[in-house]
Amino acid sequence: MGFDDNGEIKGFDIDLAKAVANKLGVELEAKPIDWSNKELELQNKKIDVIWNGYTINGDRNKQVEFTKPYLRNTQRLVVKANSSIKSKADLAGKVLGVQIDSAAEEVVKADTSFTDSLKELKIYNTYQEAMLDLKSSDRVDAVGGDKILLDYVMTQEQGAFRLLDDELASEYYGIGCRKGEVALREAIDKALDELQEEGALDAISSRWFGSNVVVRDVEKLTDKDLQAAS
Repeated sequence: MGFDDNGEIKGFDIDLAKAVANKLGVELEAKPIDWSNKELELQNKKIDVIWNGYTINGDRNKQVEFTKPYLRNTQRLVVKANSSIKSKADLAGKVLGVQIDSAAEEVVKADTSFTDSLKELKIYNTYQEAMLDLKSSDRVDAVGGDKILLDYVMTQEQGAFRLLDDELASEYYGIGCRKGEVALREAIDKALDELQEEGALDAISSRWFGSNVVVRDVEKLTDKDLQAAS
């Protein structure tokens, strides 16, 4: 979605944000931040939008002004390709890694019986660190994360990892503006809708994922929608 590649920030969300910025006639600055402080960075005007695989949920919906969803995602578990672990239940007594303040961390911690069954829930600063540990060490037995991200990692690391069938949660990604900045949120949504009509969203998605994974037929999610989903 967004990552540092030798000093250049790349990713699906970066290409999408560039396309929207061009539509709006503004210059895009992609700024890395501490993900655990993202809402604070937004509120303090250090950034103008949170746009990097940002899951819409009830708590966040109270803090930011979300656009309509643009991607549907699921939370999944990944293990080494040669691991004996076949299901979520097999992780009892094992170490599971997640990124700090991620949807995966929230989903796992909400399932207290699953969390209690683990030897350790290991918190990483980034997904990259978690996946590197999974690949090259015995410090972690599985990693929980966004399926879209994990799919991309597995295309880059052919044969190294395997997704478990268990789906931990289903969710949507949105773009977060400061609470009350309705005009900016509407402008981003309008630009995304125009890009979809022009075929640009399909092209960007296919470049990164091999197919069009973008959704634009879901209306802006309200607190009521999110409470019903939970």
